[in-house]
Amino acid sequence: MTTTKLRHRFGRRAATVALAAVGTIAATAGSAVAADVYVDYDFNGTTTIASTGSNVTLGPAVMYTTVADDGTFVGDMTLPGTRTEFKLAGFIPVTANVDFIPTKPTTGQMIRVGRFRTLTSSSSYYVRLSNIKVVGFPLFAGSQCRTKDPVLMDANTPEGEYFTIADGGRLTGTYSIGDFQNCGLNTWLINILIPGGGNTVDLHLTGGRPGTP
Repeated sequence: MTTTKLRHRFGRRAATVALAAVGTIAATAGSAVAADVYVDYDFNGTTTIASTGSNVTLGPAVMYTTVADDGTFVGDMTLPGTRTEFKLAGFIPVTANVDFIPTKPTTGQMIRVGRFRTLTSSSSYYVRLSNIKVVGFPLFAGSQCRTKDPVLMDANTPEGEYFTIADGGRLTGTYSIGDFQNCGLNTWLINILIPGGGNTVDLHLTGGRPGTP
């Protein structure tokens, strides 16, 4: 298929990614093993902590991904730290820095649905809190205040939407946060406020472009 036909069928950005994939496959012609496709995505999102009603920004960041011939999806991404705030007992202002520390790459599967695709994904993070303040006064919790166990965050293409290698797509899901540790004398308070289920995540992968192995 010519470059002109690719651009007409998929659009300029999609054609760029598609041509890169064709070039990779051509370079390994004659091999019985299909080549992986490397794609980088811009990443933005939010997560809402149900127990406090607070919104936490995820990104902006870049996710570096590898898509195998069978649709297996692996992504590496470092999220920048962010800050959140909420009201304790409905009126006492609390602020805190939040870091999501990955414990392993994001993994997933692209699933073909007719002429389209969807994506399932699973990520694993420690959630770390620091610089916690209540009514502007520091709540000393130390620098290693984080969840005891990794938080498993599954996010999938919403029903009725699709994911493309070139343009990415939206991923949503719910997850639970377990107990925290190493938060000093305030560990008990944090474990009353933060842990629980029903937390939501809404992620956007956009601007797919050829990556490097």
